[in-house]
Amino acid sequence: MRVSKEKAAENRDALLDAASRLFRARGIDGVGVAEIAKAAGLTHGALYAHFKSKDELAAAAFEHGFAGNMVDTQEWAEAHNPKFEDFLDGLLSTRMRDSLETGCPMAASASEIGRQGEAVSTSFARSFEEQVGWLERSLERDIPAAERRRLAIAAVAAEIGAVAVSRAILKTDATLANDILDAVRLALGSAHQAAKARLA
Repeated sequence: MRVSKEKAAENRDALLDAASRLFRARGIDGVGVAEIAKAAGLTHGALYAHFKSKDELAAAAFEHGFAGNMVDTQEWAEAHNPKFEDFLDGLLSTRMRDSLETGCPMAASASEIGRQGEAVSTSFARSFEEQVGWLERSLERDIPAAERRRLAIAAVAAEIGAVAVSRAILKTDATLANDILDAVRLALGSAHQAAKARLA
């Protein structure tokens, strides 16, 4: 039986929601397509009606999860007009670290992206660039553009690594796990202050 365009779109979103959540929680290689279809309330065949392969699904799910987080970020940014340090406080928070299924997809998946196909890598790169853009725009305009970009790239890469390492250590040493987030946030804040001081 054919489904309407609206129902097809609804099914696709359900698959992307389920895949995004499960991939972040257990990794791309730790979840099968049948399990994703079941979590979405659909059949295995329905999944392949929307995605030709698991690689295609993973790329789309990564972008879907990141886009959802970006909507939240945009709403927050419009309400608060955040500065660079405000972004650091959010990105390097215990809330971000502890929200495995809904937190930053890049921090959840970075270590395994290199083992995936080109589509997933492309999706990751686009999301990374978008996050860099947010941080670049939060920096003072009188900081030279090349320096703003370097600082934003360093901040996003450091956030991904810090959250991943903090998660890895949390069950064993919660104090160290928190210290990692604090240390990276302070180091990036110091780099920002140094960039501003050079303008004086």
